[in-house]
Amino acid sequence: MRRITIWLLSTVAALVLLFSYRTSTMGAGETGAVAAGTDPGSGSWSGTDGGTGADPSDGGATTDGGTGTGTGDSGTATGSVAQTRWGPVQVKITVSGGKITDVTAVQVPDGNRRDQEINDYAVPILRQEALAAQSARIDSVSGATVTSDGYRESLQSAIDAAHLG
Repeated sequence: MRRITIWLLSTVAALVLLFSYRTSTMGAGETGAVAAGTDPGSGSWSGTDGGTGADPSDGGATTDGGTGTGTGDSGTATGSVAQTRWGPVQVKITVSGGKITDVTAVQVPDGNRRDQEINDYAVPILRQEALAAQSARIDSVSGATVTSDGYRESLQSAIDAAHLG
């Protein structure tokens, strides 16, 4: 009888310890939640469209917010914030001649040292993949799947804002 009592108390103690353990995701918000003031399907474009849709009297250059077709566009586009379970991910693309020439991570999860290690490794790989693919159809980085998914989502938003395919 004494063994059963000790076993029962140790089991209850182990369960209490297990359920009271705080992980790095506590307080990071729900998966798929959208940050206040962000629209998950929108990005912002700042640039010129090389004459497409421009008034002929102004020499073909316009800063009309990216209404061009993507064939001669130059400028930058910032993707929407993708909320992941580890934190927000947001990218900005630079476009020249209708091609993505640079991808910059504006926000990545950095809640702890492990997040920073993962992103220091994964973000340059994701950048190279995006530049090579010229689209958001890029592979996930092993060990950084959640960040990769958020990166792709924000990248696609920036590509849409820049009207690139």
